Amino acid sequence: MKVKFRNKGSVLLMAIFIVALLSAVVMGILQVNTEEIQIMRNQIGAAQALAVAGAGLNDAFAEMRANDAWATGFADKAFEGGSYAVAIAGTAPNLTITSIGTSSQGFVARVEADVTVGGGSPYVVRIDNLRINE
Repeated sequence: MKVKFRNKGSVLLMAIFIVALLSAVVMGILQVNTEEIQIMRNQIGAAQALAVAGAGLNDAFAEMRANDAWATGFADKAFEGGSYAVAIAGTAPNLTITSIGTSSQGFVARVEADVTVGGGSPYVVRIDNLRINE
C-alpha cells in the first residue's frame, strides 16, 4: 500500500515565508541600532562643541584677569581638533562675552556670558548671566 502526500511544496512555501519574516525583523533591528549610533555620535559632537565653546570663554576670562582692558577677542583659535571664536561687547566693567565653538566634526555651540570685571589685579571676573545655545 502506497501513501500519497498532497502537500506538494507547502512546507517549502512556509519555510520561505518564515525566512522572509525573520529577515524583515532583523533588518528592522539593524535600522534601529544604526539610528541609535548616529544619535550617539551627534550627541558626542554637540558635547565636544560645547566644551570647545566653554574653553573659549575660559580663555577670555584668563585674558581679562590679567588685563581688564583686554577686549580684542579671538578668531578661530585652535583647540582639541576644533576651534573657537570669542567676541566681546559692551563697556567695562559690564561686558558680554560670546564664544562660538566648533568641534572637529563640524558641530557648533554658542556660549554667551554677561560679566562684571572687578577692580584690582588680578581682576575678578564675575558671571552675572550665562546663556548656552540661545
